[in-house]
Amino acid sequence: MTAKSVEPPGDTPAVDCVGLTHRYGDHTVVNDLDLRIERGEVFGLLGPNGAGKTTTIRLLTTLMPIQHGSVTMFGWQVGKDNTAIRYNLGYVPQQLSIEAALTGRQNVAWFARLFDVPRRERVERVEQALEAMNLLDVADRLASGYSGGMVRRLELAQALVNRPALLILDEPTVGLDPIARDSVWERVRDLRHRFGTTVLLTTHYMSEADQLCDRIALLHKGILRAVGSPAELKATLGPDATLEDVFRHHAGAGLDGETNTEGGLRGVRSTRRTAQRAG
Repeated sequence: MTAKSVEPPGDTPAVDCVGLTHRYGDHTVVNDLDLRIERGEVFGLLGPNGAGKTTTIRLLTTLMPIQHGSVTMFGWQVGKDNTAIRYNLGYVPQQLSIEAALTGRQNVAWFARLFDVPRRERVERVEQALEAMNLLDVADRLASGYSGGMVRRLELAQALVNRPALLILDEPTVGLDPIARDSVWERVRDLRHRFGTTVLLTTHYMSEADQLCDRIALLHKGILRAVGSPAELKATLGPDATLEDVFRHHAGAGLDGETNTEGGLRGVRSTRRTAQRAG
């Protein structure tokens, strides 16, 4: 089995967290988390600001060391097999991850080099990633001129150039107008349909989570409060319950209002900075 193997052998889950705990000083932000994500799922990790979602993602993506507990991804152990995990991972963070002074094509090519995509395959891989995100017609324009939705699709193209087995999306549509959000999710659905990509996402838009996710986990103060399909979670509160009702039931009044900020690169950057400061 090589580090670049996208589909490891066996029937191990995409993600398996056991007793995952992380503290900043005396403050516990992830508390004894047991979480299993199956291959091919679209899995939502929901919770109010400060719930522990971003820390959990940083642990899964090997950006932070595991303090307590264990995490395996496709059978590889975080902390031990980080190189293999990174080769098979696509990650779109909240923070802006494109370079405005480069073209769309150059941005994706840069990521292809970072992920050590074989030189003989890079041009084709970059082309395929841009095509999958419907960006070929603007690929040679500077990213500084992209709209907000195009910026997010470019970030998805970057994350896909290494053909990841697991795609992690941290607030992927924050700051986008409804049309741009729909465009992003159309591409994500297509990826799952065509390649069986496992998707883990965070979002504050309950309608998105309800429509997109096979299963959802709700975190509050670092503790897993509920997990199940959207229908199962809503059924626990009654026949007329919404996913927002479920969220409020488990997390109190922590649900943020939706933001429909429009604009291009500058607007996306400003919105994400605000979201980051909020936690």
